[in-house]
Amino acid sequence: MNKYESMVIINSEISDEGIKALIQKFETLINTDGKVESIQELGRKKLAYLIKKQKEGFYVLFNFEANPTLITELERVYKITDEVIKYIVIRKEV
Repeated sequence: MNKYESMVIINSEISDEGIKALIQKFETLINTDGKVESIQELGRKKLAYLIKKQKEGFYVLFNFEANPTLITELERVYKITDEVIKYIVIRKEV
């Protein structure tokens, strides 16, 4: 398994319960074929530029271990989740 880091920006207009539900959804998905090491909720921050007509977003950072096949599925779920404004998944060098 490889180590990865994923930053997700969630629409800030969603309620706190909705944000918690999304974080739980992504954590469950990662744990199906990997292991979440840490989740950092960085909170609401102003975006440098408008993304999908949004001025600010809720930032969440996931650190996890997973098989490379999981990354494709994780990115697919990020893409089809309307509340996700932007995301990136990076493989960490060990």
